[in-house]
Amino acid sequence: MTDPQQSRPVPPPVAPGYPTPPVAPPAYAPQQTGAPVYQAPPGAFAGPAGGYAGAPYAPPAQPARGSGLGRVALLLALLAAVVLTIVGAVLAWQIGQGIGSSTDLTTLENSVSAEDLSIFTPVRDLVLWVEITSWAATALGIWALVQGIVAIAKRRGRGPGIAAVIIAALGPIVYVVVGYIAFVIALGISATQR
Repeated sequence: MTDPQQSRPVPPPVAPGYPTPPVAPPAYAPQQTGAPVYQAPPGAFAGPAGGYAGAPYAPPAQPARGSGLGRVALLLALLAAVVLTIVGAVLAWQIGQGIGSSTDLTTLENSVSAEDLSIFTPVRDLVLWVEITSWAATALGIWALVQGIVAIAKRRGRGPGIAAVIIAALGPIVYVVVGYIAFVIALGISATQR
C-alpha cells in the first residue's frame, strides 16, 4: 500500500535471501525539469490510496420523457395552418361572391381604385368572421411555435416539435395566399355572371 502524501511509492519489503528487484520509476512520476514538486499540507484531504479507478464521472442518464409536448405543438400548428385556413378560405369565397353579386363591374372597379371600403357593407358579418378566424389562427400559431421550440429544447418530442415550428412559421403565408386566391376567384366569377 502506498501513502498518498509521499511523492514516490515505497517498494514492498524484500524477503531475505532473494535479490532485490530493480526499481523503475513509476510511469506517472513527474518529470524532473527543475520545477519543485509541491506536497499536500499535513492534514489535507487526500484521494483514495489506490487512486481513482474507472471512468471519469458521467452524469446519470435521465429517464426518457414522453413526446407529448411536441405532439401537442404539432396538433396546434396543424389546426392553425390547415383547419383555420380552410375556414378562412370558405369565408373569403363567400365575401367575394357577396361583393360581386351586389355591384356591377364598373362600380366595383371605381370603388377599388378609390379605396372605398363601403363595398364590404353587404358582407360585413362575414368580414367579422374572417377577422375572428385570422386572430384565432394567429394565436394558435404563436402558441404552436413557442411550444415547438420548448419541445425541441427539452427533447420532449423533437421531431413533432420541429414540424410544428415549420408549419407554424409557414401558416400565415398559406392563410393569406389561399384566402386571397379564394376571394379573387369568387369575386371574378360572381361579377362576370351579373
